[in-house]
Amino acid sequence: MRNALTVALIASLTFGAWSPKTTVADWPGWLGPGRDGKVVGVTPPSSWPKELDRVWVVDVGEGYATPLVKDGRIYQHARQGEEEVVLCLELSTGQEVWRQSFPVPFKMGGGGQAHGKGPKSNPMLDDGRLFTLSIDGTLSAWKAETGEKLWARDSSEFGTKTPYWGASTSPIASDGKVFVHLGNDESGRLIAFDAETGNEVWTNGRDGAAYASPLITTLGSEPQVVEWNHRALVGVSIETGKTLWEFPLPHIGTNQNMPTPNVSGGHVFVGGENRGVFRFTPKRGAESWDVSVDWHQEDVALDMSTAVVTDDGLMFGFSHYDTGRLFCLDTKNGEVKWKGPPRTGQNVTFLNFAPYIIALLDNSRMRVLRSTDASYQLVAEYRVAESPTWAAPVMLNDGILIKAKQRLIYWKIPAQ
Repeated sequence: MRNALTVALIASLTFGAWSPKTTVADWPGWLGPGRDGKVVGVTPPSSWPKELDRVWVVDVGEGYATPLVKDGRIYQHARQGEEEVVLCLELSTGQEVWRQSFPVPFKMGGGGQAHGKGPKSNPMLDDGRLFTLSIDGTLSAWKAETGEKLWARDSSEFGTKTPYWGASTSPIASDGKVFVHLGNDESGRLIAFDAETGNEVWTNGRDGAAYASPLITTLGSEPQVVEWNHRALVGVSIETGKTLWEFPLPHIGTNQNMPTPNVSGGHVFVGGENRGVFRFTPKRGAESWDVSVDWHQEDVALDMSTAVVTDDGLMFGFSHYDTGRLFCLDTKNGEVKWKGPPRTGQNVTFLNFAPYIIALLDNSRMRVLRSTDASYQLVAEYRVAESPTWAAPVMLNDGILIKAKQRLIYWKIPAQ
């Protein structure tokens, strides 16, 4: 695995050696351009086929990092043996463009061995640079065109290591800066790095790192980083690094802070393991910010899975109660509109593909649901891998990218 990437190009039986001319809106990071799972620039099929056609499959390595897509290329962060690798592939063929590798030895904390040694963080593309966060807390910048390493910063520089199960938060970039929370369970800090040089622009707080990822939004006309760390949900000024508002929502016992928050209509939604789902409204006052709790329901609760919120105010998520159930919730009042069948699995990653919701289960099944609060409506279901599927998928104009345990797979959605 240390040499050239082994590529297995398996053509569809239906289409032979068909090579697609694929275009797709940029998918620069965890859950897309808005870090909200919303698919833009891609038209859903008029009807969903009984089966998908496999275009190619590539051995890329282990880990939960989502593939990224830009200008006909795929960028993948993964693990091969005791090394992490960063790969650039041609979207149409799966052929390797460039590859970088570096040793990342890591001992997984007890109870997490089944999840492997990562990486668990999702990479980020911005302004010609690719940012990766290794499971040992090393943030690296790469030139997207060539794979040249530009700079790296290690969390040990800041006197911290990583959370118990390794670094899982995903960096996010904007306006020449890249933001990430480095640290362990007890202490750490949210840091803004200069995207070009890797120098610190500002640091915020001393809170431990959680497994959730930050997002960038505007609340009360203030551009800010919203993140859920080990202690609290916070909003931090992008420009100054000053804490604007916070609401204590700590990790309790084994109940980890893992899902990425949702922001919609000026509200922030957070769900925690065994703690239900909350809606908060941060508001700027004359002298300070105030955070109100609009509702808190405990009928469903998010564990590892991040929900999506649609434009018409519906949250689609995955509750870990009843051994896993999909659900739809009205974000206006917190009312649970429906629950799917119990015993669904351990985790689901979502895409908001209006008028559908794509739900990729960890057991390699992908469900297409109708985006409605009327009832649980399953439109189609596909088996998309031969191994567990924990990484978030990426929707293309004619198909979907699936990162399984070891392989990256391009499935075509045949026209009906």
